Amino acid sequence: MGAALAVLGKTVLVVDLDPQGNTTTGLGANKPELKRDVYDLLLHHAAIDEVLRPTEMDNLHLIPATINLAGAEIELVSALSRENRLKGVLAPIARNYDFVLIDCPPSLGLLTINALTAAEEAIIPVQAEYYALEGLSQLTNVVRRVQDALNPQLHVSGVLVTMFDGRTKLAMEVLDELHAYFPRQMFKTQIPRNIRLSEAPSFGKPVILFDLKSRGAQAYMSLAQEMLDAQQAAQAVAQ
Repeated sequence: MGAALAVLGKTVLVVDLDPQGNTTTGLGANKPELKRDVYDLLLHHAAIDEVLRPTEMDNLHLIPATINLAGAEIELVSALSRENRLKGVLAPIARNYDFVLIDCPPSLGLLTINALTAAEEAIIPVQAEYYALEGLSQLTNVVRRVQDALNPQLHVSGVLVTMFDGRTKLAMEVLDELHAYFPRQMFKTQIPRNIRLSEAPSFGKPVILFDLKSRGAQAYMSLAQEMLDAQQAAQAVAQ
């Protein structure tokens, strides 16, 4: 999504907050060669310039993650302002970008709470499967708690269906149920199951650079345009 927004001319910062570091790999960073990552920003007060990395796209930058981040949950428990660490790190540089995208881990611990505390909007990706719906209810409860206690400006701006196969009855049933619960927040775009999306990370490239004509890349381009249209509409209403 960050690469698609960059193709459309926006300046984008992607923050990898997942210890698995898949976003870091997918944007071409060699994790064993990284001397500093987001862990050092959160817990060792590293300078942002030591961590911020360029990508193949001039207007797309990355704050990477490595396995070092796996211990951050435990270390943050006793840290001062533990829920606000990421917000404090990003505040000085966020104004330099049109979009700052934070990739959260697949858990609801302190790293995810840091992301939600720093963010203005949450986009929730949901696989078109039954168990994903169960996880969605837990996540929305966490979002509400963060709104109440830490970040009243936070709101869910979009629910994105991923790994979608419209040929299956289950996928269509999940889509209908999501529309019932989130009638105003569902993206019109669905991200399909697509082999090129699966292949791109092994080449260290976002699918936009790997195969722009693929169904997966075109879906992300459509999603990025939908986001920009929604942003423009919101600005027009505000004026």
